[in-house]
Amino acid sequence: MIEGTPGQPYGGTMSEFNTVEGNMGKRRREASSVLNQNETLCTITSFPRLGCPGFTKPEYQPTPVEKGVSKSLFFPDEAICRHPRFSALTRNIRHRRGEKVAINVPIFKDKCTPSPFVEEFPEDDGEAARAALPDHIYMDAMGFGMGNCCLQVLTNSHMALSAASPFYRGFVSDNDCRWGVISASVDDRTREERGLVPLKNNKYRIFKSRYDSIDSYLSSCGEKYNDIDLTIDEEIQKQLLDAGIDKLLAQHIAHLFIRDPIYVLQEKIHLDDENESDHFESLQSTNWQTMRFKPPPPNSDIGWRVEFRPMEVQLTDFENAAYVVFVVLLTRVILSYKLDFLIPLSKVDENMKVAQKRNSVQEGMFYFRKDIFKGELMTMAKWMREFVAKHPQYKQDSVLTDKINYDLFQKCDKIAKGEEQCPELIGNPVNRFK
Repeated sequence: MIEGTPGQPYGGTMSEFNTVEGNMGKRRREASSVLNQNETLCTITSFPRLGCPGFTKPEYQPTPVEKGVSKSLFFPDEAICRHPRFSALTRNIRHRRGEKVAINVPIFKDKCTPSPFVEEFPEDDGEAARAALPDHIYMDAMGFGMGNCCLQVLTNSHMALSAASPFYRGFVSDNDCRWGVISASVDDRTREERGLVPLKNNKYRIFKSRYDSIDSYLSSCGEKYNDIDLTIDEEIQKQLLDAGIDKLLAQHIAHLFIRDPIYVLQEKIHLDDENESDHFESLQSTNWQTMRFKPPPPNSDIGWRVEFRPMEVQLTDFENAAYVVFVVLLTRVILSYKLDFLIPLSKVDENMKVAQKRNSVQEGMFYFRKDIFKGELMTMAKWMREFVAKHPQYKQDSVLTDKINYDLFQKCDKIAKGEEQCPELIGNPVNRFK
């Protein structure tokens, strides 16, 4: 997975909006320039055969042993980025949780899919057998979530609209989005914190993974919609209130601080907190919510920011640019016309669950103030499903073979490069960057 950002923030004028797609294309070409022959760059949310034998090059075997970083049955440690942050996060999440992460995605039940769908794991020490659910695709490592890609904008229905990840570990799932997978992949809560056993060694019952939907609105007009339980560190909240911090912001920060840091560099332990924010960021940056409020670092000219995080990445620069510009334009319209789209957070959580389901953008029922999208175009997830269903090698058994996967990527690559049109997915776009 490669993260790409513009060299400097875009401006807020209409002329700046017209540069987004071109900038994305420039970054795509720059990354592609270092590839070898017969290699290509493809912007997809999740690699369909991630965790299958031979998904890495060169091929590595998983290391489900105690000395391994992830102890995964499917995901080799060599596939983890070599920066120490990522192996440390993988190991520390597992250690803090007291067991491997358990990711279960519903299997899509096709005509020839076994029922019940139950896998056997030859290298299992018993943990996978306990964690894997019937009729689900089981995964057991942080890489299955953090190895996914997304489209983030610094400014719920957007997740359903951009749905682009229907396949996991070589199987066709019954979900279209990555959110539940990545949420479970970094869930470091202990059994006590998850409410499976009474609290004894831990302080809090925590209702969500540290990667999940928001838990509170920060604006005064949204306060009345904060209708879900919010676990907070009371001492932190009092300290912030005594220092004159706004009540809702103090509550938000106190909620972040119920978590433990899961990655701290040794040389960053003793810092001047008056002038450095690394201690705050060690918790702020590992609370991955659908929206992230980002205060500016000390002694910098960076402004206050909000990060919009639920969207899935699309095949083409045109689509990705369109989503980015739409989100920014939407914020301008809301501010200019003083629109109120807020709904109770309990309904937001329900929308998040619906948004991940198969073809939810056309078949799901969402809580919203008014219907706003026609649903005429396919989501990327639906288009991928139809490609697989029509493939001559697909046996209607929910299995995505190497050949199907390869042909899918060949098709994706041609569409992304503009070599083939796909009006059922992206319509008939007109742009200035061909």
